[in-house]
Amino acid sequence: MPITQPPLSSLIHAALRAEILAGEYPPGSALPSERALSERLGTNRHAVREALKRLQQAGLVQISQGGATRVRDWRRTGGLELLVELAASGEAPPGIELPRATLEMRASVGADAARLCARRAGAAIRAELVARAAALTEAEDLDERNEIYERLWDVIVDTSENVAYRLALNTLLAGQRVLRFDAALVADELAATDLIRALVAAIADRDEDTAERRARNLLNRSIPKES
Repeated sequence: MPITQPPLSSLIHAALRAEILAGEYPPGSALPSERALSERLGTNRHAVREALKRLQQAGLVQISQGGATRVRDWRRTGGLELLVELAASGEAPPGIELPRATLEMRASVGADAARLCARRAGAAIRAELVARAAALTEAEDLDERNEIYERLWDVIVDTSENVAYRLALNTLLAGQRVLRFDAALVADELAATDLIRALVAAIADRDEDTAERRARNLLNRSIPKES
């Protein structure tokens, strides 16, 4: 089966992105013109133009019609999709620990989602969470337990009624592109069945502060310890 090569614009985009992230073009500096880039890279200007558009969409550059294309500070202008691209490409600048950052974000979002769930969950949802926590405790297979755990958190996040939390987690989890959230990664959480039941009990009791605290304690178990 023949190997499909990525589009030329994708290769140019990846090369320019790597140079920007490596600091070869610092924030505020101008990229070479389309003509200069096409000559340097040995390609056509259309492919360069498409690559620059993708860089702009990612928050890495600002294209000015008739003017220079200037590099932006990606830490201030990039979005979660850039995080996904960095993880997939392995181009994260030195000192950027993407796995830890991802797990810390997950813990923060999950803790506040649990607080909101405690406020907004109706009787049916509270009963469902209690039942799922009980089923998780009884499950002996780790993968089965993780499947129940994932569904339990889906219910918590959905019931928080915060679409920003839902979409942010979708970006991080879709295709496991940043981290593979399998049973091995969250094994310490899956082992804490008493804490899982306690979290669900706080939600069922509509105790927002306790639900938030217990959710954070639970999710923090998967965050690597800092040296």
